[in-house]
Amino acid sequence: MGYLNNSTITVDAILTKKGRELLARGRDEFKITQFALADDEIDYDLYNPEHPLGTAYYGAAIENMPVVEALADETQMLKYKLVTLPKGTARIPVVRVAQNNIELNANESTIITPSTVNFGGGNRRFGYTAILSDSDVADIVATRGASNSAASVPQFIGDSEAAQSITVSGTQFEITAKELLSADQQITILFIGNETGGRASVTLTVKKVEIATTATSANTAVS
Repeated sequence: MGYLNNSTITVDAILTKKGRELLARGRDEFKITQFALADDEIDYDLYNPEHPLGTAYYGAAIENMPVVEALADETQMLKYKLVTLPKGTARIPVVRVAQNNIELNANESTIITPSTVNFGGGNRRFGYTAILSDSDVADIVATRGASNSAASVPQFIGDSEAAQSITVSGTQFEITAKELLSADQQITILFIGNETGGRASVTLTVKKVEIATTATSANTAVS
């Protein structure tokens, strides 16, 4: 990562790893149809309405922050998307789920339907991305897709986690627990709004299989 000169207006556009992958296939899969903006590197706590030089300097610290170069790793970018809301909107969209903690036994399933509050119709078009952190513990599938299936699927996880994680996109999801023999396991499911950028997490606990044991006795006759 490097820094850009923030004294001039610079547009730094690069292809992500996923973009380069699609381009390299040569199957006419690389088509830019949407774009998104984010302010991941901005610390809004630096806004100072008590600046001694007046209102023109309230945001001076933010405006003078260094601007980082674009990253090719899409898993580390666009975590906090900018959205256009109607004039007079007082609250930002928030992604919610009905339960933040779920406990399942082996082979049990549950349905999770994320919703977006404070923004009518939020994420209805492109849906949500669900990232289940460990596929050894549970499975996840989208039981209801988004109205626009062409939406890109962001993944906000590291390379080491990607091998065991499952990422799907939709508006409703089914989670099924696997059989665990050694111990209970706890994992995380992250739901991200593909339009608003809001997110909510669920902690899933899968109980280990209790194997019943039967004690047997043998009678020995002595003559």
